[in-house]
Amino acid sequence: MEGLNPFSLSGKSILITGASSGIGRQIALSCAEMEASLYVSGRNVNRLQDTLDSLSTHSGCHHKLLVADLTHSDEVNNLVAAVEPLDGAVLCSGIGLTLPVKFASQDKFKEVFETNFFSQVELVRLLYKAKKLKASASVVFLDSIGGTHDISAGAIVYGTSKAALLSATKYCALEFSHRLIRVNCICPGMVETPLIHRGTVTEEQLHADMMRYPLKRYGRPEDIAYMAVYLLSDAASWVTGQDFVIDGGISL
Repeated sequence: MEGLNPFSLSGKSILITGASSGIGRQIALSCAEMEASLYVSGRNVNRLQDTLDSLSTHSGCHHKLLVADLTHSDEVNNLVAAVEPLDGAVLCSGIGLTLPVKFASQDKFKEVFETNFFSQVELVRLLYKAKKLKASASVVFLDSIGGTHDISAGAIVYGTSKAALLSATKYCALEFSHRLIRVNCICPGMVETPLIHRGTVTEEQLHADMMRYPLKRYGRPEDIAYMAVYLLSDAASWVTGQDFVIDGGISL
């Protein structure tokens, strides 16, 4: 047992959705560094190819690109059919929306729930039903503190989609446990990705918001990726049905 690294992903085959950018891309990079073989999936083939080209390749590791829009049932079915039995899956796809309650019409809920909730749970359901998740596999949903641990004005649509995903995590963990499959979710606060610098708020506003965090910074993609590595590894073999808040203390 000398030299054992319980956080190693060597010999594990892992699917990562939303791997073309942001947190999903970093999770893919970190898992590859820990010697996993990866299926990286997303909608943008060019950005996904860039992720694939950036992955470390250790001896015995094999990486594959799978383009899929998880809101299209035929593409989800094709994705499930394309993967060999998995040791892990990390679901990182998601969209945001800021609207006050009075403008949060049913069509807005449907749009966001389709990406943030229905497509995520449907993919896991199909992977489980097709026995594409090995015994003792680990499933990780990328959730959010929004709607789960931090309630903010204007976030009803996004927040409720994430609250629903947190609830689904616990039901999946319970029902999948007889195959020893673990299901957990990560709930980040604000993370430094290109998405937050797209111009909807000024850099001054971002800095002022950042100063509200007790640790005086936003998260980095690596902060989230390291938790994903832990949950995918054998070090977390007795952890299931949990939500892990990584938010620099903002929800305290």
